[in-house]
Amino acid sequence: MVRSCCVQGCSNKSHDGKGRRVNPGSRFFSFPAWKRNQGPLVEEITQRRRMAWVSAVRRKDITFSQISPFMYVCSRHFHKGQPAYEMMETDPDWAPSLLLGHTETKPSNPERSDRKRKRKQPIKNTSKPESRTQPEERVQINMANHEVPQTACDKSGVLRCDEINQLLDKNKVLFEPEGCIQVSTSINELTRSECRKCVLRFDEINRLLDENRALRRELSEYKISDGFFGNDGDDKVQYYTGLPNLATFMTLFNFLVPLITDKKVLTPFQKLLLTFMRLKLDLPMQHLAHLFRVSHRTVYRTFSDMVTFMCANLRPSIAWPDRDTLRKTMPGPFVEVFGNQAVVIVDCFEISSEKPTKNAHTMKYLMGITPNGSVCFLSKGWGGRTNDSHLIETSGLLDFLMPGDIVLSSRGFGLQEGTGMMFAEVKPPPNVNDSGQLAVRSVEETRRIEHLKIHVEKVMKNVCQKYKILSGPISFNMILPCAGEEDTFLDKVVTVCCKNSVCLLM
Repeated sequence: MVRSCCVQGCSNKSHDGKGRRVNPGSRFFSFPAWKRNQGPLVEEITQRRRMAWVSAVRRKDITFSQISPFMYVCSRHFHKGQPAYEMMETDPDWAPSLLLGHTETKPSNPERSDRKRKRKQPIKNTSKPESRTQPEERVQINMANHEVPQTACDKSGVLRCDEINQLLDKNKVLFEPEGCIQVSTSINELTRSECRKCVLRFDEINRLLDENRALRRELSEYKISDGFFGNDGDDKVQYYTGLPNLATFMTLFNFLVPLITDKKVLTPFQKLLLTFMRLKLDLPMQHLAHLFRVSHRTVYRTFSDMVTFMCANLRPSIAWPDRDTLRKTMPGPFVEVFGNQAVVIVDCFEISSEKPTKNAHTMKYLMGITPNGSVCFLSKGWGGRTNDSHLIETSGLLDFLMPGDIVLSSRGFGLQEGTGMMFAEVKPPPNVNDSGQLAVRSVEETRRIEHLKIHVEKVMKNVCQKYKILSGPISFNMILPCAGEEDTFLDKVVTVCCKNSVCLLM
């Protein structure tokens, strides 16, 4: 849009008739508004400033109450090239004063405004206090038509006779002292006026500071910052991260934050929270970019780096516990049924990928969980068509089993043949035979372990269903091996999710 200056005789404009920009150094400013809802001081000053602009431009079609929004004053009419701050009333650029097209208004002088500003500043009284042994002579005189210097007054606003004599000699006024009478001068009136303005200014500053603090508090509630969870944020932690409480999240955060080096765009807290929100809620990258007010590329890089970083630091903690630890942490119902022989609960879960084919490609993982709910084994990803028995034999799970160990599995898991090689006893939930009835030899065993089936299923769901990213479908790029590594990015994601899915149910 073409902007042109409204000052008489000024032809300055922003663009020519063909829309090309002219005078790139020129700027255009609209008339100041009359602010009537920001306190009496601001209202009074903005009213005077608007009137000063109208008076300076001096056009019949521009009045205080009727100013078109398309009326502009260019930077040529200001000493510094732009208007001064509205509260700096003594600044020469408080209103336009140069090249106004008429000669009745003299351009403001910056040096004169500086002198005026200095005169308004309080001057310290450096004169020595006089002795009170002799009474000071005081006179009654009309000072309305004479300029009284501020140094002629003491702190009480009373004129001393010796300084009055100098003042009268300067103004050629003759008088005879008749008594000591306190004089009310114009300086006192100006001082009281300035004090009232100072009080109004301080009130306005305090109001703006309170408003700023309130807006900052309101903004912090909607902004995902380091104080996002607040003091009592267990519900938020469970929803956004899947962890049980805020203390668990902060423990993990305090463990990882010294190892995070890049803190340029997002803080370590924001990086960890972004990663958990992606894992737990499976939020799209673009949505996370809007929430954290960063670019899509920053979110993708942060998620990839944090998953790799957390996998490298959390993978060693997914370890097979020793026998003493297993016995001490064994839940009571398992001890009643199996004694100390129940070692691990195993199950497989599959994750589908986004592939433009009729049958999507899937990745299968074998996971082992101790009876108390801690992940103790996790295999690498295998193709979805891999046989369960082959997965058990090649995953390395059998290396941790000892003769007499009891391995629990979900319904339909072909496990007995593989564990039999290690003389491990297998206790899977019994299968229904072809006739639709349970085999006679397994009825008694079913009654003993059926109540544990709920616990087994709950442990597995806690891992697979808590983090929605494991429900798929996932990007096809996630199942490709990372550069220079054997693991895929999906392997790292599954590792992080499994380690943070500790479930203590019994």
